[in-house]
Amino acid sequence: MSYRKPEKAIITDAGFASRYLPITKTIPKGMLPIASKPIMQLVVEECANAGIKEIIIVATPEGKPIYEDYFTNPVEKVEKQLASQGKLDRYESVKEVLSLPKITVIIQDPTLPYGNGSPIASAREFIADDEAFIVVYSDDVVFGASDVKTLIDSYETHPDAKAIIISQEMPREVLNKYGIIRLKDEAKMTLDNIVEKPAVEDAPSNLTSYGRYLLTPEVFEHLDPKNIGLDNELWTVDAITKMAESGNVYVEKTRGEWMTTGDPQNYFLAHLKYVLENEPYADNVRNIIKES
Repeated sequence: MSYRKPEKAIITDAGFASRYLPITKTIPKGMLPIASKPIMQLVVEECANAGIKEIIIVATPEGKPIYEDYFTNPVEKVEKQLASQGKLDRYESVKEVLSLPKITVIIQDPTLPYGNGSPIASAREFIADDEAFIVVYSDDVVFGASDVKTLIDSYETHPDAKAIIISQEMPREVLNKYGIIRLKDEAKMTLDNIVEKPAVEDAPSNLTSYGRYLLTPEVFEHLDPKNIGLDNELWTVDAITKMAESGNVYVEKTRGEWMTTGDPQNYFLAHLKYVLENEPYADNVRNIIKES
């Protein structure tokens, strides 16, 4: 069965983010800033620029009102104040947020087990039975290209796909830190399975998988509480591997550069890269680095 081209994306930020305590006891990890934008906005913009028309953010109960406020509140008093000061140009960034595609924020189903597959399962009612859709983990950012566009373009070439996943080539010495892709057919770039944190000498390739997927509704058959895996968690990659057993799951290489913000060190490095490539004060930052 072929499915309609994706027009919806599920973005997940429903974890505890304990590596970032104490700040994440008050705000969700996806609201941590990259320059003047939160991480979540960069991810939403990637989806919007690829043609996604509707976004479902899966959040914690504490994070839901924060995301709803950020993406819908026009802060009219701020606009009026800026207008009175002749600084209305500063409000343009708020207008950009308000012009993003339709965003619905939901809470992860509390009856589901812990795991990165549970936020996806929580959004089941928003996905029609005849449509493919995009899934993005909010702690993965991509510079220089849109993985979401790559996934959608690939689906036009591979309408038989049960799923399509994005990968990035990584240096051999760090392969034991990631989920590494084993290909079923290297010529067709189809997935066999994903080996989680293998010993370097046992790594089946140098391709790491991360949180950018095009999925079809068949994935929900496997994102079931009875299918818990490692550490009694519900894993997205386990569901994708199951689909690969009965059909084609294609692997695409990123056209950009993936960086994770999943821990403070990598978040800082991603933040720094964004600033150096996008902000007008980048040269001042470079000078500080040189002088330190």
